[in-house]
Amino acid sequence: MKLVLAGTPEVAVPALDALIASDRHEVAAVVTRPDAPAGRGRRLVASPVAQRAQEAGIEVLKPVRPRDEDFLARLREIGPDCCPVVAYGALLPRAALDIPSRGWVNLHFSLLPAWRGAAPVQHAIISGDEVTGASTFLIEEGLDSGPVYGVVTEDVRPTDTSGDLLTRLAFAGSGLLVATMDGIEDGTLHAVPQPADGVSLAPKISVEDAQVDWKAPALGVDRLVRGCTPAPAAWTVFRGERLKLIGLTPVGDRTGLAPGELSVAKNNVYAGTGSHAVELRWVQPQGKKPMPAADWARGMRIAAGEQLGG
Repeated sequence: MKLVLAGTPEVAVPALDALIASDRHEVAAVVTRPDAPAGRGRRLVASPVAQRAQEAGIEVLKPVRPRDEDFLARLREIGPDCCPVVAYGALLPRAALDIPSRGWVNLHFSLLPAWRGAAPVQHAIISGDEVTGASTFLIEEGLDSGPVYGVVTEDVRPTDTSGDLLTRLAFAGSGLLVATMDGIEDGTLHAVPQPADGVSLAPKISVEDAQVDWKAPALGVDRLVRGCTPAPAAWTVFRGERLKLIGLTPVGDRTGLAPGELSVAKNNVYAGTGSHAVELRWVQPQGKKPMPAADWARGMRIAAGEQLGG
């Protein structure tokens, strides 16, 4: 089939590579978000998908809005049979949805109907899911509500960050997307409506959502930190300044600390929670680079009884 892939971030690149490598399909173009400021100089940088497509000699379309007539006209000229989508980052209007004869097929990183929305992997970790996965489905105008073509499952490991899990799902999902394109082309694969039960939502996690509540159980604090790593990054307040928490570990045999209360040993830093303590591994003070928590604690000369979250 002739395909036009819509995608933007690094997580969409494995799917693009898999489709390029397929001997059954032609990636005629990609659709991606416009160049965005990045780095200390804030210069405009093309998205990872755009960069990979340019390396492969594939046409790149960067509409400011997918409803722009110039973009729609070019998409009609290309005449794709199907448009796979992986983390594109913009809503597709009906005028665009109607162009490919086989529709737009999204690779979504959850087992639908669970975790519909922008941040399924983060919510799966924060909620303590033991198994998640990826789904391919036919895009409709509802939020991730279209009929499903196929799924692949993935265990959530006890130490997974959202970055770790999303990387694995990106590669597992790329194979699922190619298999979905194959099945659509030869007519052996048909989308099945999602069940009405089991729907959960995964809205984007804001910086405010990522603030640690030290009265929560240690397991909940750990899940929040892992779910918000690398973005938007879990954080707390210490001495009036924001402190990012990059890695920590629940410590079941260490108790007696009040929620947020710090205890510093020679090479270890502990904080109390609503249950038992957690050991801080890596932190990032405001305006500084990430560092081991023990180095941070030595530099701050933390006094007995000082607390996080003040």
